[in-house]
Parts: sequence; C-alpha cells; structure tokens
Amino acid sequence: MEPRLLLAHRQISLIIRKFAFQLLEQYPDFSNTAIIGLQPRGVLLSRLIMEELRSLSGQQSPLYGELDTTLFRDDYGRGELHIPKANRIEFSTEGRQVVLVDDVLYTGRSVRAALDALLHHGRPAKVNLMVLVDRRYNRELPIAADYSGVVVDTRARQEIVKVEWTPNDYKVWIKQP
Repeated sequence: MEPRLLLAHRQISLIIRKFAFQLLEQYPDFSNTAIIGLQPRGVLLSRLIMEELRSLSGQQSPLYGELDTTLFRDDYGRGELHIPKANRIEFSTEGRQVVLVDDVLYTGRSVRAALDALLHHGRPAKVNLMVLVDRRYNRELPIAADYSGVVVDTRARQEIVKVEWTPNDYKVWIKQP
C-alpha cells in the first residue's frame, strides 16, 4: 500500500502558527512558563513554535528547554541501543507552567518517561502536552494531549505515522511497513 500524505508543509506551518496563538492565549504572561521539546523529534517542532512565538510576541517568550527521556523509558536496556542526548534545560521547572512538545502521541510511554525526567528539574505547577499528531486509538497509558495539530484514527498497530522534518519542507505520512 502506498504511503498516504496526512499533512503537507503548508498545513504543518498553519498548525505551528495555531499552537503559537493558543500559547499566547493560554499564557498571556510568559514569565512563569517554559516550553520543553522532547528529544529527538519534538525538539524540531518546539523550535519552530518558539520562532513563531517570537515573531508574534516580539521580545516576550517563554523559557525554552530540550529533554531527553532515554534513561527514563520503560524499554531502556531491553535490546535496542539508545544513546542519550544532552538535556538543555538551564532553569528549574519548580512551580512553572510547562508545555511538553512532541511530534506524535502514540502509546503514551514517551510522555510518561518525559514526566519522570522532568521531575529531576523541579516540580512544575502544571504540565500540558502539545503534539503535532495524536494517534488516539493506540494509547497504553491514560495520557491525553492538551493541544493537538491533528487527530488521526490509525487503528492498526502496523500503520506508521512518519514526520519528515527536511529543511523548508515538512510532511506527515501514514505508511504501512
């Protein structure tokens, strides 16, 4: 079966802009807010959201960080080699409003690992989840996105949602293995 294009570059750009407006609406004062991208692919999305926020709000923008959840995953050390990347969180999350950003919400296990990893940087007042694609029928844990670009009903586990972040051309595909 041929891959099916779910989102083209223009649609993804509009979603990023929508996310920025939602953040500006939810957090009018970013003084106690942090945007944290999850390694690896959530980082690309979070950087684009931060660029959009800066262009819309001028100097006012939230703190920004990047979080690797490798050591907190429940499959760490179970065969596949995972090499941790550096965390880039140069602030405490204690008492802050944190928005975790990832590309695809699938089983919820990466988000669970992110919550565990996040607590090593302080206890946030609130954590929201922002994802480009929400695959809602495959959750293994009770985790839901607060902000979703698109919700896709991929019931078959063998379907793969692939986000391509090539320079100046972003796409999301649904593929069969």
